[in-house]
Amino acid sequence: MAEGRGLAVTLCSERFGSGTARGCRAAADGGLQWEAGAWRWWGLSGAFSVKPAGRDGGRGGTPGAASSPLSGLLAVFLPQGFPDSVSPDYLPYQLWDSVQAFASSLSGALATQAVLLGIGVGDAKASVSAATATWLVKDSTGMLGRIIFAWWKGSKLDCNAKQWRLFADILNDVAMFLEIMAPVLPICFTITVCTSNLAKCIVSVAGGATRAALTMHQARRNNMADVSAKDSSQETLVNLAGLLVSLLMLPLVSDCPSVSLGCFFFLTALHIYANYRAVRALVMETLNEGRLWLILKHFLQKGEVLSPTSANQMEPLWTGFWPSLSLSLGVPLHCLISTVSELQQLIGGHQEPYLLHWDQSRNQVQVVLSQTAGPETVLRAATHGLVLGALRGDGPLPGELEELRNQMWAGPEKDSWAIVKETHQVLDKLFPKFLKGLQDAGWKTEKHQLEVDEWRATWPLSPEKKML
Repeated sequence: MAEGRGLAVTLCSERFGSGTARGCRAAADGGLQWEAGAWRWWGLSGAFSVKPAGRDGGRGGTPGAASSPLSGLLAVFLPQGFPDSVSPDYLPYQLWDSVQAFASSLSGALATQAVLLGIGVGDAKASVSAATATWLVKDSTGMLGRIIFAWWKGSKLDCNAKQWRLFADILNDVAMFLEIMAPVLPICFTITVCTSNLAKCIVSVAGGATRAALTMHQARRNNMADVSAKDSSQETLVNLAGLLVSLLMLPLVSDCPSVSLGCFFFLTALHIYANYRAVRALVMETLNEGRLWLILKHFLQKGEVLSPTSANQMEPLWTGFWPSLSLSLGVPLHCLISTVSELQQLIGGHQEPYLLHWDQSRNQVQVVLSQTAGPETVLRAATHGLVLGALRGDGPLPGELEELRNQMWAGPEKDSWAIVKETHQVLDKLFPKFLKGLQDAGWKTEKHQLEVDEWRATWPLSPEKKML
């Protein structure tokens, strides 16, 4: 009986990631008997023994999983520690991203065939030098476009990564459509393929930059390199599958332009839909202007802070749907003041490390940031600006803000300086509650994705000035 009780004693246990722990007991022959393990995501279970053959017994990291081809395949294409090493939205995003990549690969094959046909491949009368010149002009145009777009919009890609990701893929579809239509108008062929390649180079900049931003979001264990590498492996596998399917598809549609165009439109529709679903599956936990406006508007109307999941589901993904307010953070001080009295108006009435100027006629808010301004200051300044924008909008507001809006609408236009000072006092009470609500709801307030310029300033500070 004593020996039977000894066999039931758990000597040790182990678990893989956040899976269920399993115990180990002493076997009758002196070996180790592991309990049956049900490995989450691998779909494996079973008991097995480890013989006391020195330190090699039981080696393998994930016993049982190593013997399954499925587990080996998943280890090749998923980051180590999946699903705990990545964000919860990783799997749905990657699945839809794979669907869109497959559709894009097939569309790209149709577009490439059209370009080669237009250049003269297969035409005995075609000039090699003319084809080479067309190709060089096309590539040169794309290179210049890549540089100009990176300079023009590079700093904005982080702020609205989801929107730019969707924009890049739609622009890629437009570029491939131009390539397919290029042979139809031989006179404009060079201009068409140059325009198409310019669009594709913009796509490569916007798509690559936003992919890097999304990788930062998905990596949860300082494993950006691993997440990026496995994403590349997944994309390579999908492109390989697309290549094989293209080899079967092209001979069937090459002799019938209408069928080829029909296939392209079908694949484009699938590509856009899969992209939309992929981007919509993302749940970003940092605040940009669009998400901050949605959350603040809901908070002002209902007193509740939206969770990251709810706000991301409500966030508009098409450009042009941002608040009508023009909000500029980190502007130079010399653009806002030209006299001592204007400086005194900006500084007076508050103790915050930012100065805010509101142009009611253009509904434009410009914010000067102090040298000491940190993420919380930037968040408060952006919230302050959006509150001013809410005063000009519809919908219920908290008591003091509702009174202020009624005063604005009742009589002559109230001086912007006075309104800014009053809203500073309202924010002193409102913002701490709003900030705590953000943190309790799961938002990361220690960093943000608000667009902030590099200008900083100093000005006479009161002794009570806050240092955030």
